[in-house]
Amino acid sequence: MSVRTVTSEELEEQRIYIQKIRSAFHIRSTPPLAYVHSYGCQQNVSDGERIKGILSEMGYDFTEDTAKADLILFNTCAVRENAVERVFGNVGALKHLKKKNPDLIIAVCGCMVQQEETAKRLQKTFPFVDMIFGTHVLHTLPQLLCSIVFEGGRVLDITESDGIIAEGLPVKRESKIKASVPIMYGCNNFCTYCVVPYVRGRERSRAPSDIIDEVKALISDGCKDILLLGQNVNSYGKGTDVDFPELLKRLDSLEGEFRIEFMTSHPKDCTKRLIDVIAESSHICHHIHLPVQCGSDRILKAMNRGYTREHYLQLVDYARNRIPDLNLTTDIIVGFPGELREDFEETLSLMKQVRFDSAFTFIYSPRLGTKAAQMEDPVSSDEKGKWFRELLEVQGQCGSESYMKYEGKILNVLCDGEGRTDKKYYTGKSRQNIIVDFNGTENDIGTFVNVKITKALPWALIGEKIN
Repeated sequence: MSVRTVTSEELEEQRIYIQKIRSAFHIRSTPPLAYVHSYGCQQNVSDGERIKGILSEMGYDFTEDTAKADLILFNTCAVRENAVERVFGNVGALKHLKKKNPDLIIAVCGCMVQQEETAKRLQKTFPFVDMIFGTHVLHTLPQLLCSIVFEGGRVLDITESDGIIAEGLPVKRESKIKASVPIMYGCNNFCTYCVVPYVRGRERSRAPSDIIDEVKALISDGCKDILLLGQNVNSYGKGTDVDFPELLKRLDSLEGEFRIEFMTSHPKDCTKRLIDVIAESSHICHHIHLPVQCGSDRILKAMNRGYTREHYLQLVDYARNRIPDLNLTTDIIVGFPGELREDFEETLSLMKQVRFDSAFTFIYSPRLGTKAAQMEDPVSSDEKGKWFRELLEVQGQCGSESYMKYEGKILNVLCDGEGRTDKKYYTGKSRQNIIVDFNGTENDIGTFVNVKITKALPWALIGEKIN
């Protein structure tokens, strides 16, 4: 697959559309307001920041109230069925706003609408939606919006593209302390339950120089927490001469007071070399999110995950030996088609052996177009629900015990705001990416502070600031 970078000429064409919109807004006494909501993963949130950046250059301000908006945009997720149905419900609720204000522009974009069947359903069921566009044409938003503003009608663009990268898009970041930086797009894994390769396309990696320049600029602007994003960051580097461990080394060598974290790692591509780079780094978080999904080799094969239980456990052992304070988190799916009680018990035994610090757990949700959606699934929803509750109980115990080991220890915490457990506290995350609430002050926000942990909760730590 050849990766195509959007040319400077194409970006200049979009800037012309941006200026055209800005000129049209000059006659207004106040700027138009946009409501933008991103569902789902961090990659979607990052896309949402670029959407806001483009809209801001057009002259839009932003609101959290749909009733005040001139433009409402939903940036959607397709990973689970309930996320899709929630979007349909939220879009349907906008009908009364469109009736009240016919000039209101309603747009739906992102992973959900990249699926042709879903886009057609949206177009047919909700005729008041003006603009529907997929994941591969985000950079053409100015052109799409111009078509609506100056020509009227409706716009549908779900162009498929496996190899496009658009650099230089404006970004309106939600925080000055934290920032996400996509390093790659798409996925080549085709796990049988996952729709991502179909809606995000094949893997393509940004040039390391572009990533490093972006991170340098963020550090220079005072950003302290930088999250590297990709559907499978461990496979970064296709089409470049740099792999993911080398990229991390180069970023870690940058000067400044900052942290680097990343998600998501795929076990089949996680290497000892990557773990060594983290262990020997100065700025990389001691946290690896390593989705295992299931503890049964039979089900892992049916999922097309590309690793075995034994391989996963070997990775865990090596990582914990090299990084003693590692915070290890995971994803687990319960009730995959064909999963039996003995397969589920393999997952439980793996959880008890690994003792994850925390886990994101889900009951299997069939996705249209994936192989798993066509597989026989004889286990009832009630039975899957029982398994799920059993899994939560085991993980809850593991997580509580994991956090208790920090009591009495001193952690370096990046403070990012007011407390989550009590208004008298301020909050942040440690290098292990664990939430820590402590008795700080407003002046601590945006700085690194040392905190002695006095109490462990199931999901966070409480401590006292050490001056």
